[in-house]
Amino acid sequence: MMNNQEVITEYLRNILPEKAEWEVELITYAQENRVPIIEPVSMRFITQLIKLSHPAHILEIGTAIGYSALSMHHALPKSKITTLERDIEMISQAKNNIAKYSLNNHVNLIAGDALDTLPKLIEEEKKFEFIFIDAAKGQYKKFFEYAMALQADEGVIITDNVLFKGYATGQLTDHNRFQKLGKKINDYNIWLMNNENYHTSILPIGDGIALSIKK
Repeated sequence: MMNNQEVITEYLRNILPEKAEWEVELITYAQENRVPIIEPVSMRFITQLIKLSHPAHILEIGTAIGYSALSMHHALPKSKITTLERDIEMISQAKNNIAKYSLNNHVNLIAGDALDTLPKLIEEEKKFEFIFIDAAKGQYKKFFEYAMALQADEGVIITDNVLFKGYATGQLTDHNRFQKLGKKINDYNIWLMNNENYHTSILPIGDGIALSIKK
């Protein structure tokens, strides 16, 4: 039997508008190949934020197969998206998807570990009005610290999976690896909520979204 949150999440998924062909294709691929992509309900929220804020430049940390990058592009086609990915198989899939939908001029995929590629973007003095963190959960604090240096003055930083299936609460103990990762995410959440330079709200949408803006 589903709990209240699961019932609500399922309800929200069911009332989303009909998906475009490319969305169905990528979501189906992710499900069949166990590729972790953002929850469609969470993606809907993020694309709404993009439509409201009109960022000229978007940075995504964690491309996977390109589902979120394509979603952000369709939300605001005039934005330029830079997306970072280290997994060789995911890079190949994402490149294929970006090319298939003729988005090479809109989405720039940078291959390599974000902990290596983010400092290069800082050296190049890149700035982004919208930054989306959705990569290695244990590195969230380092990613955010780099994001601070890359964020435009009026920018927004979004972090996904900050509730991590409930394990961030510390109340679930049935899965040892998830429990350890949940503790790291909890530490990140506490650090982020108490960061003196940012206002952050954590929203129980999908697997948890943190929305951070400069004070």
